[in-house]
Amino acid sequence: MSPAGKRALVTGGSGALGGAICRRLARAGHHVYVHCHRGVDAAGELVRGISADGGRAEVIRFDVTDTEAARAALEGVLEAGPIQILINNAGVHDDAVLPGMSAAQWRRVIDVSVNGFFNATQPLLMPMIRARWGRIVSVSSVAALIGNKGQVNYAAAKGALNSATRALALEVATRGVTVNAVAPGIIATPMTDGLFDAAAIERLVPMNRLGLPEEVAAVVAFLTSEDAAYVTGQVLSVSGGMA
Repeated sequence: MSPAGKRALVTGGSGALGGAICRRLARAGHHVYVHCHRGVDAAGELVRGISADGGRAEVIRFDVTDTEAARAALEGVLEAGPIQILINNAGVHDDAVLPGMSAAQWRRVIDVSVNGFFNATQPLLMPMIRARWGRIVSVSSVAALIGNKGQVNYAAAKGALNSATRALALEVATRGVTVNAVAPGIIATPMTDGLFDAAAIERLVPMNRLGLPEEVAAVVAFLTSEDAAYVTGQVLSVSGGMA
């Protein structure tokens, strides 16, 4: 079965990395649901840009940490048929060294990445399974593979995504559904602007440069394609050699 023309949902689609993934999936011929919570204007602008380029996209808004709100929004979308490509991209940073980290900081990061994974994925699974075709890709982080000072909460959240990816892949392996993750390194986005000078990048990244959102999006696009039909349960690092 060709994956062209599937319905795809990208959580956190209004951000820089999510936007690159949305544009890449739209260019592949998919109808893209650009998820947002607070970034409604950015999501709308992205949808207009995709449409101007001949793609198909629309905004879907809900809080990934709210189980009932997420389920209600997704049930509305499922009335038109299954979502067969899901990109769990929503995530947040709230950095502090653990001795100085508040419980609220810990819970917020875990809630968005881990509970958000459940709230977006679980309602879409049975329709995917019944269709016998699905692609689930979660956006993890190199921090989950090698650690990072000041990001114990973030590393824990993304590490949980990696483990969930491997376990879910086993559950649906015979149903035509693949489950993988990508682990970006330091990517050039507004979130990283000003955080790393050239010396830091040279020290941290073997390729001596920041990655581009489009380079992560290219790996996501591969994992959602028919070419990746035999790839499941994997965490692919997109980090310039950091991990």
